[in-house]
Amino acid sequence: MIASQWLNEHPEYHADMRDAEAAVARNYDAEPGKTNPFLHLSMHLSISEQCSIDQPRGIRQAVELLTRRRDSLHDAHHETMDCLGVMLWESQHSGRPPDGDAYTASVQRRATHD
Repeated sequence: MIASQWLNEHPEYHADMRDAEAAVARNYDAEPGKTNPFLHLSMHLSISEQCSIDQPRGIRQAVELLTRRRDSLHDAHHETMDCLGVMLWESQHSGRPPDGDAYTASVQRRATHD
């Protein structure tokens, strides 16, 4: 249900998703101007789940504040994805666990500053 709601927000992925076998078989390597629909939608799902259980602590409030600031849950998710991506990149490159507090603080900063 949640995945279909996010897919509805992304009509640019509808053609890819109509043929499930072809979509799964396709290699979505980084192409200029293109995103991997599976990665993108999974990030929406991850953020939705994080908010539903407020993990890391404070992420629900930060995303809610950003949603009000942008007047769009969809736009807030896209900005949150940027923060999530940075957290994951930093974790991978440092060899340390993901820093949920820094991630939440990054989303909060976007919600309270221009």
